[in-house]
Amino acid sequence: MSEKSKTENEDEKEEALSLSWTGLTHPGRYRKNNEDAFLAVTFNSEGMQYLGKSGTADMDRGDFVFAVSDGMGGANAGEFASRVAVQKIAELLPKTFKLGAYGLQRGFTDILTELFQRIHKEMTQMSVYYEECRGMGATLSLGWMSPGWMHFCHIGDSRIYYFPKDGGSRQLTEDHTHVGWLFRSGKINEREARTHGERNLLQQVLGGKCLKIDPQVGSVGIESGDRFVFCSDGVTDGIWDRRVEELIRNPPPRFADLQPANRLVQDALEESGRDNITAVVVEVQ
Repeated sequence: MSEKSKTENEDEKEEALSLSWTGLTHPGRYRKNNEDAFLAVTFNSEGMQYLGKSGTADMDRGDFVFAVSDGMGGANAGEFASRVAVQKIAELLPKTFKLGAYGLQRGFTDILTELFQRIHKEMTQMSVYYEECRGMGATLSLGWMSPGWMHFCHIGDSRIYYFPKDGGSRQLTEDHTHVGWLFRSGKINEREARTHGERNLLQQVLGGKCLKIDPQVGSVGIESGDRFVFCSDGVTDGIWDRRVEELIRNPPPRFADLQPANRLVQDALEESGRDNITAVVVEVQ
C-alpha cells in the first residue's frame, strides 16, 4: 500500500500502534568471546533513548530502530566491529529528525544507504590505521520502524524475517553469499544451503576487504499482529526457517514461558551453539 492510498482512518490506526520487543545474545557453547551485538533505540526530534532488552512502547512518540550485527576479524576486532556498527546507528539516525525540522526532507533509502556507507568507511579507515583492527568487518541487519512502515537496510548474512499477522513468513533480507544466491535462484534447497561448505563466505560486509558495498534496502507496511525477527547466523545455523516460525507463532510447551528472543537463542544453542547467537523479536500491537 502506498502512502498516498492511505485513508485518514488508517492513519489514525497507525498512530495508535505500539511495539513490544525482546532481545538476547549468547556467545554459544564453544566460543569465549561474543562478536555479535544488537541495538534497540527510539528517537525523535528531541533526541535518542536506548531501550532495554525487552519492553513495550507506543509509536506516536518517535521512531524505533532494531538491529543485529555479527563482527569478524582477528583478535578482538570482530567484537569491536559489531559494536562500532550499532553505535554509529545510534549516533547518526537521530539527526534525520533535525534535518526534517529545517525542511531538508530525505527518503529513507538515501538515509540508510548513507548510514551504511559511513559505517563502512569508518571501519575501513580503522583497519588501515590500527593494527589491532586489521581486517575488521561486520554484517548489519537494521529495521527502522515508524507508524505504518518498517524500512530496512542490510548487508551480510544476518537476517530479518517478517511474519504477517495472517500467517506465513518471509525472509526480507538476502544472504550476501554465493550460496545465498544459489538458494534464491532455486539451484539448491534449504538443506543443501545449510550444509554447503562455502555458506559462510561473505561477498559483502561493512569494512573487511570490501572496496565497495551495495546494501539491500526495502520497506514493508506494518499493522497490528505483525512480527519481525532480527538474527545473526548463529540462530539459522542451529534451526530451520520453519522452526523459527514455530517458535514465534506456536512455541512448544517447554518454550512457551520464555520470551520470544530467548526461545530462538535457547533452541539454536541446543541444536548447534557453534557460533555466537543473537535474536531480536519485535511485535506490532
